[in-house]
Amino acid sequence: MTEVVVTGLGIAAPTGLGLDAYWANTLAGVSGLGRVTRFDPSNYPARLAGEIRDFAAEEVLPSRLLPQTDRMTRIALVAADWAFADAGVVPADLPEYDVGVITASHSGGFEFGQNELRALWSKGGQYVSAYQSFAWFYAVNSGQISIRNGLRGPSSVVVTDQAGGLDALAQARRQIRKGTSMVLAGAVDASICPWGWVAQLTSGRLSERDDPARAYLPFDDRAAGHVPGEGGALLVLENAEHARARGARVYGVVAGHASTVDPAPGRDRAPTLQKAIDHALADAGAVPDEIDVVFADAAAVPELDRAEAEAITKVFGPRGVPVTAPKTGTGRLYSGAAPLDLAAALLAIRDGVLPPTVHTTLSERYELDLVTGAPRRADVRSALVVARGQGGFNSAMVVRAPR
Repeated sequence: MTEVVVTGLGIAAPTGLGLDAYWANTLAGVSGLGRVTRFDPSNYPARLAGEIRDFAAEEVLPSRLLPQTDRMTRIALVAADWAFADAGVVPADLPEYDVGVITASHSGGFEFGQNELRALWSKGGQYVSAYQSFAWFYAVNSGQISIRNGLRGPSSVVVTDQAGGLDALAQARRQIRKGTSMVLAGAVDASICPWGWVAQLTSGRLSERDDPARAYLPFDDRAAGHVPGEGGALLVLENAEHARARGARVYGVVAGHASTVDPAPGRDRAPTLQKAIDHALADAGAVPDEIDVVFADAAAVPELDRAEAEAITKVFGPRGVPVTAPKTGTGRLYSGAAPLDLAAALLAIRDGVLPPTVHTTLSERYELDLVTGAPRRADVRSALVVARGQGGFNSAMVVRAPR
């Protein structure tokens, strides 16, 4: 079976733009949560977010792209540039059909759509941008990245909410096993605008607290919902032989993946997160004792936290594996969250350190070995990343240290 490796990381998060800034701040326990600044949140029940505050698209992208792109896509385009640069790849130098792009999306370009609908309502249809036909669409990041870099390999988009980022990486792995040399995969989401905010509030899962240190507390007795965020990560996945042939630096191996869907509410069947974890381990040819850390989904909704803690405990035993959720410092980035966690898992493997879960105090009701307070030194050879999307989507992925 073809081995698929990760050779490049492009990270954009509320705690740092670029790999080095994100990782340093994550290990330092820096929080990117704060009061929303992209609009006035005063009249909304939830007022905190993980915003990327120092991103200036006009400084890093051609001016022709700005009128046709949502903030989400602008961040994704830059993250793609960083991922390719980190992998030591110049896309234009590669055969155009050898590289694909597979991304995930939670909500599409909400802010772009909001602005054009405002123009329609207030001024009339002649004031609506022609770019509205695609700038809001779920697949736009895959399309714009492909066009910008001249990539014509297999490309697609996955829409499974927070689980989508891992599912996109799994799709990339499948395409590489079918013969594609390289795929850029992952997700970036950004919908911190009034229209997007109202849509997120309908989930009933947003924290309504105003203190960033008390707002997003997974596995804590005080848990009362999550704080949304923007950003994510795009990763360069590659055929291992192709990577070796060009002398690439390898972060790790995508060793296993599985996805499941929970039964509809009211059914007698049990949730299927544990099944996703079990199948991911089986796909990786791994047993629970081989996993050195779990990056949790960390919903911060009591019943969802309980279900995740029970699944982890059933697979690994009580306090049987370190668990961490660095997304407490960024907010939940929807489809961008799990690729960011996967990038953090690969950096944990590289540096032998587990990032902390900030703010949270572990409840005694959960039999987890949660990494809190400070980073923990560890020999990390394999990591499991777990993600769940609203609607019952579950995804789990195993990555290993390079050989």
